[in-house]
Amino acid sequence: MYRNSIIQSPSPNFNERKCDNIDMIVIHYTDTKDIFESLSILQNPANEVSAHYLIDEDGTIYQLVDEEKRAWHAGISYWDGETDINSLSIGIELQNAGHTNGYTEFPKEQMVALTELCQDIIKRHNIPQYRILGHSDVAPDRKQDPGSLFDWQQLAEDGVGIWAYLEYLQESKASPQTSQSLKEQFTKFGYNPAIDEEIIKNAFKQHFISDDGQDIAKTIDRLNQIKNSLKR
Repeated sequence: MYRNSIIQSPSPNFNERKCDNIDMIVIHYTDTKDIFESLSILQNPANEVSAHYLIDEDGTIYQLVDEEKRAWHAGISYWDGETDINSLSIGIELQNAGHTNGYTEFPKEQMVALTELCQDIIKRHNIPQYRILGHSDVAPDRKQDPGSLFDWQQLAEDGVGIWAYLEYLQESKASPQTSQSLKEQFTKFGYNPAIDEEIIKNAFKQHFISDDGQDIAKTIDRLNQIKNSLKR
């Protein structure tokens, strides 16, 4: 099991959560050249940044902050009416060069480790599948990680997160079931209504759109249907 290979690598950058409920996972990329740079950044008290976990490209998992503590990974962020995302979430960093250093795909070993870790976190904290998010979802005006090369669809198919399947969207009955505007639908799903619609749309496409011809309105409508069904 992956848990036997977790390396404890504590960071001093944490404090107490401001609530008892952990109900979200936020996935990031490091935007660094290698794991050593990532660890030095996340463990340096002067940087005031951290995450609960860091996963290297070979699948090695480092735990930097205890899950019961509030890691500092989301920054200024918002989701579904909440602004203290750090208090609500588990933050996971993926080692990746990012858009600064030559963005690359996420290796299979890394994705397998992420999937298993998320499955375990979801089970232990009873986290809703519709609250598995990227940094670009909770802070779309500031962040673009984990980026367009991250395979959200495969992650959902492996039981982590939700996905609006293309087969459903292509059926005639998949016409949007609401008269709400696209911005209203984005807000209903969780995105910050104060942010420009085009910025939200770009973040949404990065996470939930796998085909250039995929209808955004149908997709967000379907995702809200899935979210509502899971909330019951």
